[in-house]
Amino acid sequence: MTQLNNLDSETVQELGDFPEDDLDIVFTPKECRTLQPSLPEESVELDPHVKDCVQAYIREWLIVNRKNQGNSETCTFKKKGSRKDFHKTLQKQTFESETLDSNDASYQAAPRPLNVLCDETGRTTLTSCDFDLRSLQPDPRLENLLKHVNAEDFERQNEEARRANRHAELFALYPAVDEEDAVEIRPIPDCPKEHLGNRILVKLQTLKFDIEIEPLFACIALYDIKERKKISENFHCDLNSEQFKGFLRTHTPCIDSSSQARSAVFSVTYPSSDIYLVVKIEKVLQQGEIGECAEPYITLKESEGGKSKEKAEKLKVQAESFCQRLGKYRMPFAWAPLSLANFFNVSTLEREISEAESLNGKGSTGDKKAMMLQTRRPSERSLNSEENYSTSNFKTTTLTISNFIKQEGDRLSDEDLFKFLTDYKRSSSLQRRVKSIPGSLKLEISPASEVLNCCLTPELLQVKPFPENRSRPQKEILEFPVREVYVPHTVYRNLLYVYPQRLNFANRLGSSRNITIKIQFMCGEDATCAMPIIFGKSSGPEFVQEMYTAITYHNKSPDFYEEVKIKLPAKLTGKHHLLFTFYHISCQPKQGVCAETLLGYSWLPILLNDRLQTGHYCLPVAVDKLPLNYSMHSPEKVPSQTPPIKWVEGHKGVFNIEVQAVSSVHTQDNHLEKFFTLCHSLESQVTFPIRVMDQKITEGTLEHELKLSIICLNSSRLEPLVLFLHLVLEKLFQLAVQPMVIAGQTANFSQFAFESVVAIVNSLHNSKDLSKDQHGRNCLLASYIYYVFRLPEPQQDIARLGAAGSANLPESRYYTCGRTSAVSVGSKLLQSRVMSCSNPDIAGVQTATDEEVKNIMSSKVADRGSSRMSFYIEPNNDTSNTCASPRPTNKKHFHEELALQMVVSTGMVRETVFKYAWFFFELLIKSMAQHVNNVDKQDSPRRSRFSDRFKDDITTIVNVVTSEIAALLVKVQKETEQAEKINISLAFFLYDLLSLMDRGFVFNLIKHYCNQLSSKLNTLPTLISMRLEFLRILCSHEYYLNLNLFFMTSVSAPASPSPSLSSQNSSSCSSFQDQKIASMFDLSAEYRQQHFLTGLLFTELAAALDTEAEGISKVQRKAISAVHSLLSSHDLDQRCLKPEVKVKIAALYLPLVGIILDALPQLYDFTVSEARSGKGRAGTPDEDQESANPINQSVAWAIAGNQFSLLRTSNAPLSSLPYKQYNTLSPDTTRNLLICFLWIMKNAEQSLIRKWIADLPSMQLNRILDLLFICVSCFEYKGKQSSDKVSTQVLQKSRDVKARLEEALLRGEGARGEMMKRCRTPAGNDRFPGLNENLRWRKEQTQWRQANERLDKTKADLDQEALISGNLATEANLIILDMQENIIQASSAADCKDNLLGSVLKVLVNSLSCDQSTTYLTHCFATLRALIAKFGDLLFEEEMEQCADLCQRVLHHCSSSIDITRTQACATLYLLMRHSYSSISNFSRVKMQVTMSLASLVGKSSDFNEEYLRRSLRTILAYAEEDVDMQPTQFPIQVKELLRNLNNILSDTVKMREFQEDPEMLMDLMYRIAKGYQTSPDLRLTWLQNMAEKHAKKKCYTEAAMCLVHAAALVAEYLSMLEDHKYLPVGSVSFQNISSNVLEESAVSDDILSPDEDGICSGRYFSESGLVGLLEQAAELFSTGGLYETVNEVYKIVIPILEAHRDFRKLTSTHSKLQKAFDSIINKGQKRMFGTYFRVGFYGSKFGDLDELEFVYKEPAITKLPEISHRLEGFYGQCFGEDAVQVIKDSAPVDRGKLDPNKAYIQITFVEPYFDEYEMKDRVTYFEKNFNLRRFMYTTPFTLDGRPRGDLSEQYKRNTILTTMHAFPYVKTRIGVIQKEEYTLTPIEVAIEDMQKKTLELAVATNQEPPDAKMLQMVLQGSVGATVNQGPLEVAQVFLAEIPADPKLYRHHNKLRLCFKEFIMRCGEAVEKNKRLITADQREYQLELKKNYNKLKENLRPMIERKIPELYKPIVKVRSTTRDSFRNSSFKKHEAHSSQNI
Repeated sequence: MTQLNNLDSETVQELGDFPEDDLDIVFTPKECRTLQPSLPEESVELDPHVKDCVQAYIREWLIVNRKNQGNSETCTFKKKGSRKDFHKTLQKQTFESETLDSNDASYQAAPRPLNVLCDETGRTTLTSCDFDLRSLQPDPRLENLLKHVNAEDFERQNEEARRANRHAELFALYPAVDEEDAVEIRPIPDCPKEHLGNRILVKLQTLKFDIEIEPLFACIALYDIKERKKISENFHCDLNSEQFKGFLRTHTPCIDSSSQARSAVFSVTYPSSDIYLVVKIEKVLQQGEIGECAEPYITLKESEGGKSKEKAEKLKVQAESFCQRLGKYRMPFAWAPLSLANFFNVSTLEREISEAESLNGKGSTGDKKAMMLQTRRPSERSLNSEENYSTSNFKTTTLTISNFIKQEGDRLSDEDLFKFLTDYKRSSSLQRRVKSIPGSLKLEISPASEVLNCCLTPELLQVKPFPENRSRPQKEILEFPVREVYVPHTVYRNLLYVYPQRLNFANRLGSSRNITIKIQFMCGEDATCAMPIIFGKSSGPEFVQEMYTAITYHNKSPDFYEEVKIKLPAKLTGKHHLLFTFYHISCQPKQGVCAETLLGYSWLPILLNDRLQTGHYCLPVAVDKLPLNYSMHSPEKVPSQTPPIKWVEGHKGVFNIEVQAVSSVHTQDNHLEKFFTLCHSLESQVTFPIRVMDQKITEGTLEHELKLSIICLNSSRLEPLVLFLHLVLEKLFQLAVQPMVIAGQTANFSQFAFESVVAIVNSLHNSKDLSKDQHGRNCLLASYIYYVFRLPEPQQDIARLGAAGSANLPESRYYTCGRTSAVSVGSKLLQSRVMSCSNPDIAGVQTATDEEVKNIMSSKVADRGSSRMSFYIEPNNDTSNTCASPRPTNKKHFHEELALQMVVSTGMVRETVFKYAWFFFELLIKSMAQHVNNVDKQDSPRRSRFSDRFKDDITTIVNVVTSEIAALLVKVQKETEQAEKINISLAFFLYDLLSLMDRGFVFNLIKHYCNQLSSKLNTLPTLISMRLEFLRILCSHEYYLNLNLFFMTSVSAPASPSPSLSSQNSSSCSSFQDQKIASMFDLSAEYRQQHFLTGLLFTELAAALDTEAEGISKVQRKAISAVHSLLSSHDLDQRCLKPEVKVKIAALYLPLVGIILDALPQLYDFTVSEARSGKGRAGTPDEDQESANPINQSVAWAIAGNQFSLLRTSNAPLSSLPYKQYNTLSPDTTRNLLICFLWIMKNAEQSLIRKWIADLPSMQLNRILDLLFICVSCFEYKGKQSSDKVSTQVLQKSRDVKARLEEALLRGEGARGEMMKRCRTPAGNDRFPGLNENLRWRKEQTQWRQANERLDKTKADLDQEALISGNLATEANLIILDMQENIIQASSAADCKDNLLGSVLKVLVNSLSCDQSTTYLTHCFATLRALIAKFGDLLFEEEMEQCADLCQRVLHHCSSSIDITRTQACATLYLLMRHSYSSISNFSRVKMQVTMSLASLVGKSSDFNEEYLRRSLRTILAYAEEDVDMQPTQFPIQVKELLRNLNNILSDTVKMREFQEDPEMLMDLMYRIAKGYQTSPDLRLTWLQNMAEKHAKKKCYTEAAMCLVHAAALVAEYLSMLEDHKYLPVGSVSFQNISSNVLEESAVSDDILSPDEDGICSGRYFSESGLVGLLEQAAELFSTGGLYETVNEVYKIVIPILEAHRDFRKLTSTHSKLQKAFDSIINKGQKRMFGTYFRVGFYGSKFGDLDELEFVYKEPAITKLPEISHRLEGFYGQCFGEDAVQVIKDSAPVDRGKLDPNKAYIQITFVEPYFDEYEMKDRVTYFEKNFNLRRFMYTTPFTLDGRPRGDLSEQYKRNTILTTMHAFPYVKTRIGVIQKEEYTLTPIEVAIEDMQKKTLELAVATNQEPPDAKMLQMVLQGSVGATVNQGPLEVAQVFLAEIPADPKLYRHHNKLRLCFKEFIMRCGEAVEKNKRLITADQREYQLELKKNYNKLKENLRPMIERKIPELYKPIVKVRSTTRDSFRNSSFKKHEAHSSQNI
């Protein structure tokens, strides 16, 4: 890849830039929580093991730093960290969107009188509010606008202005990337520290009972009832008054302040809802059972006074005497449980937190995550600082316990307590079953803060800060966790807890009833040997010599619950033991008799076989005084004595006891114990044999036993192994480098020690309970290496002198076998994987014996025997030669030994070494750094720091690891995650080596790595991904730039152009110099050779972007992220602040530009993704943004440009020629890549860029412009309103709403639904698909997370973010503007060929359409004016469309509320007009465009302010009047005319503003305006589009489509005038099938307008492509609206045009859309919901012209009457006041006379489409019955006496048919009624209609396929059910019982009779059908139905069979009058109503 040798000679001097004193070994003192460190007692000679432990706990951390490390890589953090002050340096950018006047909003919201739209046509009324512009004051004008300035000078001035006040660091403005790819961030492990769980502070405040007669003592502890375990030590507290304390003064020699604590800090590692705080209360021993003593507390109340008070006083006196006599003895009294579920229950805690967050807007999801983690594994919490939250997020709570449960003398054990608690949790019935004592204990529970004042540790050490004056301290209570806690010991702790449990003296005679045990810790057998190391209780001394258990009155087999806490001496001997003395205590005072009666003794030796004894014991009790030396034996195994010892119950165990230790000295694990003991026997002088447990070890067996113990280390339990991890590793590393001489033989333990380390590393990584960081590094090991590890120090005396008193010098353990056998033993050992790691004799046969090693090592490495010997030991063949020195003279270096062991390891060991290579790599690095530091080689050349042999080992290791990575990746089951972790480890290793070793050597390793991976991997994404992560880590090196020789870029640029990856066009460069410049932007071979790492990185990036393999998108993201983070770090690096340095760095990155340009088609197109309509304002409401542009973007582009002529490519969204299709990058990735591009463009030398541009072919130039176009949209300012809005929304949403919303989204389709589905499925690790460990949520995958993050932000934070993003938008756009200026200046010589100007304009227009700051706009308008001045003619002739867009954007800015922007925009617009006039001396085209632009602006933009626009028009007028040069021409007159027209349009806008809240009225107005422009097709078209847009926003897609159809018809009319092509529609007639309303577009005749007139029909839509575009857009909208049949009609017009143009691609998509439409018809059919229609009548003078007008309103499907009623009532209530509006509830005709003239009445009636019978034949489908509707009907029931409802015989019905002016759907949602007809049905006709309806229902239900039993039964029940028999039957009885007297009713009678006949027949069919459908359980129901049917049939039969004889007479004569039509029958009233126009 590169010959690095060239580098050495030429640039070594340059590399001198590297500081050589880079390494910094820092000794950091350990942070100690306490004022004094925890140490063993002084003046004691400690055991070596204890000494080691203590030394380890107080020793400083050794940390290796590199002085400049972090300059580049921590910038990302620096960037975040320093943001606090950074924003203060920024200038606030002003954005239009954020300065919109608040009065605009209030203007819209305030109630106001309703403005009525007059019913006059023509323009005059609409401009009636026209007024003279001259009355306004113009804005200030730009001074130099009209002066003639040279174009070059103008450009220069602009550039100087742009360059001023620019922000130097672009990346400081760029938001910090959510770095999931930031593999180069190696988290600094948390410092090992003492484990603290979730801490709560419990303060005991008061303890009171109803009577206060004696001192009481409280003791609290925590219990977990699920685990049945006491989880904390006891906390004793004395809450007695001074009076009661005085009762005990004789028994308390002193009161230490530590014993007066009333606050306890409990720690809980594993919170659960089963944790209880148990309060136990004791009192001084007195005579009587517990029940007797508690009785007064239950029965007496001191407050009652009288006798109660007297009794209480008596009891108090009695108590005092007991206290004086028996004050040191206690008895149990009462207890109370308190559930901590509310403080510790995980699930409720989580719920409460989240609820609190949603209410208070505090907290983040991180807390909850941490909570879940804490409950799962403590090691993770304690080792990951980011998750080290306190779980206890509850508020401080004060609780009162008011009921105490009396203690039961026979149920005092912990077992009984757990039973009680379990019952208590299950139900509160416990209180009923046991006696409770009323009382009150007040507690306060609060979360314990990290730092507490005046706190003591469990050892009573003072915790910082500890103020001196505070008397009452708080105590930390030691936790006994329910499960293992994997946190290594860091403080000295040595505590013993003794729990006497039960004593059985039941069979012992004598007075052994009130039994107490005195517990002492003895250091000898004399009574004086009791040690004062027992922790005292409350209100007493800190330490005591003895402790008494509480006494159960008259109980021979008492249970105990005492906990005796002992501070163990650091040095324990065989004499130390626990002594238990048993006493009977006499409660009654007897003269001269001692209260204590001795009952017996027992004891427990503390050590057994030199090991601490813990566990459960059942000890015998001796009755007499104990014999001498009793403590040497355990009581069970005391040898027989004389006289013999007398035992209770014949030496049976009668005393149960438990002993537990909490110690950071005693391992309490056999394997560890043995290992440490043997290690210490080597280090210090001991006498053999030594005893380990029950085993004796002689000096001969020492070596073998030590090896065994090393091998067995990994068998020890994980918890003790972790607790003593630091010490174990230290000892193993010591053994690895320290050859020992044992019994005269040199013993080498290196390999055993190494393998043991490997095994430990393996088990720690495999444990699920231990946490790992994001690189998979075990946190415990990482923190060990970082803080603890130091090079093993050689022991002063390591030789174990054997019998000969000498040690053999050579290192072979098998030396005595003779040399030859040593070789054979060696080879056997090698084969069995127990190879002696550094035995020179064995090394020689290595090549022969181990093929695997041979294959892996290069030949140079394999031949290591001879060269190695000389290093460690001089070869010496004389076996008898001994050396006087007791230890080998040669010292091994740890790093060399470690590397060697890694190389020679085999099998499983080797596999594990490489699996967890990070550990060994970091060990190597730290040991190498210490080695360099120790031997002070920092000054010597790097090459000589390490031996060649060591370098060979490193090379081998790197090669082996690389092949291991490749092997993992090509496995069938890819172990990608594993490979990735090893890959990252290797990268970090080489990264670290760059600071320690010769860099050329390291570069070679990197080269080998890349080559080796390439040769072994065939899947490209994986290969690139691996190499990328590898390179990203290396590139994060602090001297990355120096390593890349960045200073050589432009000076020694390549001399000849080389084959390029990026640009194919370098051939067009002419001269040698040009070629040189062009090649600087290419990734050439020479570049890669010169800039090694950057070249590699760019190669990977180019490869990633150029690949189409599966899964490549993640790799692309990774590649771009790597480059982005690099540039970001340079930009913010303090060393790169100078501009000249940045220019050099930018030059280094120039090839990136070529790569980005090549990747152009892959970039995410921000321009397409965002609808441009809502652009004026950043904070438009959500729904607006969602629906703002439902129009397909490709269609929009089709409309915008002529797709049929491929010559003019600039009209396509990207102007370059078609590219190869690639997958598109995500928005975030694209943004990261583009910011890199902008950074290079900003910092590179501008003259260089211009030279480069000047020689680029036009295609490349267009690419650059396309790129800039995307950049503009990409860096658009989004405003802060949106974030404010999100946070308030989220605040309001409760969790269930969120859940419902998620549910809805998941059901829904589209992007949001997809997003939510992604959120639900856990995301894999994003580097490779499907990896779930270390799950990290990506931002775009959780919307809620972002919202919640926002909640944490204050308003100040949001303002700050907005400030920074505003500056980013401004800076990015200014860089883009600089670039455009460069392009214009560089290519002006080439005469702006190939449409370049259009592309530049397009970028400028795009930037103007985004929300921009005033700073940018000022410069942008200046550039525009320069362009107009320079290329005016080209602009107006060639770039028509761009010109139109430009007009619209400039006009938009003319309406800005910001003065500066308006001033600039007016100047630009005036210049545009002036140049267009002077270039073609008739500016009708610009006039037309400006007019259309304004019309479009007015219709679309809601935030637009006509007042400012009027002022701008006035300013333009002022320019025209002041322009001296133009006065002689027609120009000023034409300007005035134009301004008058514009003013008229503005007046329309004022009207529109008034109707903003009334959508129907607004549409009427827009419709009217559009109609007013009938003679100006361009403007009419614009207004129709405005209407379409408004409809689309309101989701009225059909109406929006209709507007576009009308627009298309208008275009068709004009096209048919211009061209006579058969394939074109004839005019609006062709559109009749789509809508009959379209014919109104044909109103313009040829003589009114000629389309050839300049400026008329010149818009982009008046073309064939425009027509197709409009129709395609309409089709999309029809499809969205569900009118699929209409889609077909639309495409019928489109297809011939496409066929004529042979546009087969479009035809393909058109037919696929048609297929989709037809599929939808088939699938959805009847399920579609079209509109619902209502008749709305307005009555009352308040309505003005609306009075007495009727409309039919089209509302969305399934709109209910109350909904529209509520809407209209609400709206008009706002206009006239709520009391003035009344809704008429019925549909009867309105009598004006009865109405209140001061009120406004609205009558709303539901209407249905009405069709005549003949019409129904044509309207077959559901769609046809809902389309093209003009007639509607509603029904009003009435009776002749005025009531709406009456009996059947008097119930009439009035049907009203309305005809509307146009057919629905139309361009509006309400249409006026023009005709109304009514007819009345008589009661019998009403009955006929009802029966026909019922019969039809039955027929439908019976014949339904597939049959629906439920529906059928429902209809049947309504027809024949017993309850409703009255229905049909009653009708028959009323109308058919008798033949009517009036012959005119005969026919109706007969018709009803026939109806019944059919009805009963249908009932019969239905009953039969039901019979076939029912299941067995419905048989009875069927019988009932059948019975009811038969009954109904019988009742109806006589009436059905009775015929009217007159009707059946033979007909003799037919008269035409007898057969009146149904409509004209004499019973119909026919009222003609005058039609009304609206």
